[in-house]
Amino acid sequence: MSLNASQMDATRRELQANFERSGLSAEAVAARLGVGAADVDTTLQMRHPDPVLVWAVRNVLETAVREAGAEPVPYTSLTEANRANAERWFGIVDHR
Repeated sequence: MSLNASQMDATRRELQANFERSGLSAEAVAARLGVGAADVDTTLQMRHPDPVLVWAVRNVLETAVREAGAEPVPYTSLTEANRANAERWFGIVDHR
């Protein structure tokens, strides 16, 4: 699943909105995933991100937002319907 420029921009905005709602720092997200904070920052900004990490960050943020008692901003490309394709193509693991 390759995203075009418009989809990348929308995903960046959606990830950032959920990051802000989550109350987590980049370091906290990174610790949950076992990656570096710089990897999380790159993913949040959608600068040539690793698709596996994009889905992992998405899942962590969605869980954190719900744990904070809020509703996550919905994703236009990283939908539940697209999860099965991402699992097949990228071997993603659900980190929720």
